[in-house]
Amino acid sequence: MLTKAELPECPVATTVQLVGSKWKLLILRNLLQRPWRFNELKKSLEGISQKVLTDSLRSMEDDGLVTRTVYPEVPPRVEYALSELGQSMRPIITAMEQWGIAYKEGRQ
Repeated sequence: MLTKAELPECPVATTVQLVGSKWKLLILRNLLQRPWRFNELKKSLEGISQKVLTDSLRSMEDDGLVTRTVYPEVPPRVEYALSELGQSMRPIITAMEQWGIAYKEGRQ
């Protein structure tokens, strides 16, 4: 996790640094629906490796976008959900979805 002083001066660059990877955006998209378990996320994100998913979730947790809850069960159950900060990304993801729909409709 970068300190505020280490983040780019440009606010757009800051956002891109935090969620700019293809996988982080798709993880955010899924977590906007509900909390997910690791294997559910992996199955829903075709082509993502276990390492990339693990690294992405850890990074997003470090940045305060995702919460990780471990339930004291046997076997242990871990769920990932968006934090309040992560939930604040909803309008951005919704705008991206709407733009993608409009783009696809205009391309046919």
